[in-house]
Amino acid sequence: MKPAMETAAEENPEQSQEKKGCFECCIKCLGGVPYASLVATILCFSGVALFCGCGHVALTGTVSILENHFSKTVSDHALLTEVVQLMQYIIYGIASFFFLYGIILLAEGFYTTSAVKELHSEFKTTACGRCISGMFVFLTYVLGVAWLGVFGFSAVPVFLFYNMWSTCQVLNSPMANMTSSIESICVDVRQYGIIPWNAAPGKACGAVLGEICNTSEFYLSYHLYIVACAGAGATVIALIHFLMILSANWAYLKDASHMHVYQDIKMKEEQELQDIQSRSKEQLSSYT
Repeated sequence: MKPAMETAAEENPEQSQEKKGCFECCIKCLGGVPYASLVATILCFSGVALFCGCGHVALTGTVSILENHFSKTVSDHALLTEVVQLMQYIIYGIASFFFLYGIILLAEGFYTTSAVKELHSEFKTTACGRCISGMFVFLTYVLGVAWLGVFGFSAVPVFLFYNMWSTCQVLNSPMANMTSSIESICVDVRQYGIIPWNAAPGKACGAVLGEICNTSEFYLSYHLYIVACAGAGATVIALIHFLMILSANWAYLKDASHMHVYQDIKMKEEQELQDIQSRSKEQLSSYT
């Protein structure tokens, strides 16, 4: 029994060392994760997914509402249908581009985090790496400005559907039934430039407007436009977050390069000083 206990006691330190080494390895790996870039990537993916998915379905529902209630002639809304299809194709391109761009920025975050963590070791940043980081800063800034425009543009259908929804609320209110004729309460989509002025009927009044307001297409499109607008706003926040991260990382890389240049000069000076001291010692020894 005693030798067995001694063997177990000898194995326990080895196991504890293995556990300690595994724990230190996990801590080191977690320390190299760019958490800020990870959060920005998740927010960017979520915002783009909400904007593209909800916007695509909402556009389809909008065309269906116009075809069924506001424009009976195909030629009146043919241009609008083509524009909606083009916007849907653009949505496909936006989703694909930002999926790749988010992964690239996350990879750049891992690279820069490793560069900063290894600042005082043999890791050296190259001019090409700093140039790529600066390029990402500029590109993210341009995309952020573009998405501000997208965010503002996505608020337009929310405003239009809100006006229609508020008109429906007035139509359903008891005061409207007592003070005025229901048929005098109308929504004319021609005034927004969505369809031409000669489109028939072009507007919905009274009971017809009430039927439109009670359809599932109207409420679904309205809420999807709201979610798409929120997704565009989340994407803008994510790009601003990315811009701050990339700017800080670029500054860190620049400081790291200056630090390495300083260390190289310092090492050369120390080496020259050692050479001078060794030569002076040799001269003194030769004199003696």
